[in-house]
Amino acid sequence: MSDFTRRQLGGLLGGASALALLGVAPGARAQAPGRAKDGVVVIGMSLEPPVLDPNLNAAAAVREITYQNIYESLTRIDRKGSIIPGLAESWTVSEDGTQFVFKLRAGVKYHDGEPCEAADVKFTLDRLSAPDATAPGKSLYTTIKEVEVVDPTTVRVTLKGPDAFFLYNVGIGDAAIMGRKSAATNGTKPIGTGPFMFKERKEGDSVVLVKAPTYRDPGAIKLNTLIFKFIKDSAAQLNALKAGDVDTFPGFQSPEQVNQIKADPRFAVVVGSTEGETILATNNAKKPMSELKVRQAIAHAINRDDLIAAENGFALPIGSHFPPHNPAYVDLTKTYPFDIAKAKKLLAEAGYPNGFEASLKLPPVGYAQRSGEIIVSQLGKIGIKLAITQLQWPQWLQEVFKDRNYDFTIVAHTEANDLDRYARDGYYWGYDSKAFKDNWAAVVKEVDPAKRTELLKKAQKIIADDAVNGFLYQLGKVGVWNKNLIGMWEDSPTPSIDMTGVHWKL
Repeated sequence: MSDFTRRQLGGLLGGASALALLGVAPGARAQAPGRAKDGVVVIGMSLEPPVLDPNLNAAAAVREITYQNIYESLTRIDRKGSIIPGLAESWTVSEDGTQFVFKLRAGVKYHDGEPCEAADVKFTLDRLSAPDATAPGKSLYTTIKEVEVVDPTTVRVTLKGPDAFFLYNVGIGDAAIMGRKSAATNGTKPIGTGPFMFKERKEGDSVVLVKAPTYRDPGAIKLNTLIFKFIKDSAAQLNALKAGDVDTFPGFQSPEQVNQIKADPRFAVVVGSTEGETILATNNAKKPMSELKVRQAIAHAINRDDLIAAENGFALPIGSHFPPHNPAYVDLTKTYPFDIAKAKKLLAEAGYPNGFEASLKLPPVGYAQRSGEIIVSQLGKIGIKLAITQLQWPQWLQEVFKDRNYDFTIVAHTEANDLDRYARDGYYWGYDSKAFKDNWAAVVKEVDPAKRTELLKKAQKIIADDAVNGFLYQLGKVGVWNKNLIGMWEDSPTPSIDMTGVHWKL
């Protein structure tokens, strides 16, 4: 998170630092002394993952539970968003940027006792980059030309051309290295190389992980059991915290309740940043949303101030699909300023003087529910009548994300470097722009950081001008946890609830 972002979000908490621990009284009694002694942490989540294999589903909840806890990748994204060694302890890059040689850590084992070798890396990357690959993140790995096993601990990856994001992309949850023997059943019985192994899942309730005896450095892991508890209702989330049934909500989804939690001396409340661009996702392939003037009218009708107020201020306005804390960010919020009269005029020019009717399909997350009601009201003022349909997460993934059977939806895209989605053929927005695709191809190939920054700025402007989606706000990360739980991530640079460095202060 940039200093600028910290100041903005910090001001929302009475002027304190955005990462200050708030409402914590010295010497306050631990909330769950029994669990602390036993090395158990109960982690609250709003959404339940459909499966536990990131190659099978795009839901962020899959990665939040599994990334670095169950699975590991070649490189690793740390709590600040930096690329550090993962299963690969080191790597070299050819002068032209098209060949990477990874040296794997020796002695790594999967939870079933099988050794993790270079052949597994080849298997994983081949599966992601194959022409018939079905993984949600497939487009991130299309630059891979060939993966070769040099020896059991060495892998050579040759690219079709330079890829500025390659080391990042092989470090995220989508690129989790999986065993050749166990990959087929990882959706329900995940087996990885991480410090925690899968124990059980209770559908609709929880997923339990326990410390893995196969992990190469067991002394570095201080926790014994992770219980991911699924609680959708905001009131129930608050009650679970106060009752001591849950130790943390790393991404608390009820900003209106933050003050109540701050008043409880048992908790720390920490505000950080996310990669979550929250958008009014629009089906550009369907009329009348396929018409630029209609999308421009919608952009002019959106009042971000109202939306951010509904988030209790824990959000920042965006005018394109890019996080404000990124050095390449450009403020495009004034591209289509709030202007009802202009919105009505553009809608009339597009042939819809009386507006039109459309659907707004919402996933079951707090920010989408709050923003949805406001968007219905705002677009209603220019004659666009939205009918809300509430979907459970699996329904949303099927109807909206996979089948593209929708007009509008509201969702936060939580992956870093995700402008590439606007260059994807068949992505659920139905956006197809040669100008953007050409520019994005140049972004990926550009190895000079300064030149790449300029290309990223251009990419932001293209989709802002095209009003591809309604760009609403950057979702803040409100973390709540027991004050004696040490090492939780303040920011969310990638979808992850990484518990590898967490411990109880006894």
